[in-house]
Amino acid sequence: MYDLVIVGAGPYGLSVAAHAAATGLKLRTFGRTMECWHAMPSRMFLKSEPWASHLSDPAGRYGLDAYAAERGVRAEHGVPLPVGFFAAYGDWFARQAVPGLDERLVTTVAPADGGGFAVTAEDGETVRSRTVALAVGVLPFMEVPGPLRGLPRRYVTHSSHHGELDGFAGRDVTVIGAGQAALETAAILSEQGAAVRILARADRLNWNTAPPALDRGRWQNLRAPHTGLGCGWRNRLYADTPGVFRRLPAATRERIFDSALGPAGAWWLRERFAAVGDVRLGQRVTCATVTADDRLRLDVRGVDGTVSVVETDHVVAATGFVPSLDRADVLAPELRSGLRRVGAGGAPEVGALFESSWPGLFLAGLLTAPSYGPSMRFVFGAGHTAGRLVKGVRQRLRGGTGGGGVLGRPRSGSGSERRVATPAS
Repeated sequence: MYDLVIVGAGPYGLSVAAHAAATGLKLRTFGRTMECWHAMPSRMFLKSEPWASHLSDPAGRYGLDAYAAERGVRAEHGVPLPVGFFAAYGDWFARQAVPGLDERLVTTVAPADGGGFAVTAEDGETVRSRTVALAVGVLPFMEVPGPLRGLPRRYVTHSSHHGELDGFAGRDVTVIGAGQAALETAAILSEQGAAVRILARADRLNWNTAPPALDRGRWQNLRAPHTGLGCGWRNRLYADTPGVFRRLPAATRERIFDSALGPAGAWWLRERFAAVGDVRLGQRVTCATVTADDRLRLDVRGVDGTVSVVETDHVVAATGFVPSLDRADVLAPELRSGLRRVGAGGAPEVGALFESSWPGLFLAGLLTAPSYGPSMRFVFGAGHTAGRLVKGVRQRLRGGTGGGGVLGRPRSGSGSERRVATPAS
């Protein structure tokens, strides 16, 4: 019987594991290290500043700056780092701070008879644990526009499906979205020789400005302080006080989650993106069908109601992620249905110290963003999460509440009668 099983080995899972290992918990961490990051195209770069991209260990010994120094690389403010470098940093962090990482994937987390959880790996082995931390990253929560769902992957993919994009050279590709993933994917496709267009519901493209110098004088720092999520006092709230965010009224949290830090391209991408000449804004796909000549026909409606037709070889949906419990297939149905939810998207309610309403089940990363705020959508949020989550685990193991109820049994009223309506998926 383990004290804690961590499901996921991305930035959040590894950070939680580092803090748990330091406390001496009997621990097991499952997952392929930094899998999502290793799968990204090599021409992509981190949008976050290097100093806002540390994984978290209790002593702060294994930050991105320490890895860069070991590699002889300067991780500088205002200089984007390749995503491959960040993925390699995560591998190094795991070797330094996470003992006994098990790179098998987990297929099911289920309540166990007598309390705790049964965690089943991809080869069928099941282990028992008194607590579980779910840190599965963003891939289970990919969002694809309704008219494109169900179409074969030869015609439609999500931007997260792709490593290198050189297989699209000479083809017509439509990228849907207006955020960094969409704009950077489109730029790379163009560089690889594809004919690319952007379709986006937004009526304009937003671009972040180059970050001001870290040392810029007291008055400038006071007016717009640097934070791990960008400059400004509002970002300071999101970055530094997720615990305060959690105490806001539910309707306010939902509104901020839906609107804060919206789609925008990085300042350093703008020049590369200029090669994408076909940008269609204020447009949304209403219907998608395969044509007789094996292409995809998109019916597109503008904000003024006009309808146009686009024929393309392939669509890449760079349309983000929705933290809905209905997409957390790793959780057994009885566990998912027993969790309280917040907001129209059906995200799980997360209490103090990152414990869900099912005692002993802790959550990290995107699933916690509707409760703890926008920082949980970024690597930066791992620093706030890891130590507090492990504190909650230790309280739970000592028989404290940890933010939940009796170990292995949900509190009354946590079943489906408390769930909110969720959009069809």
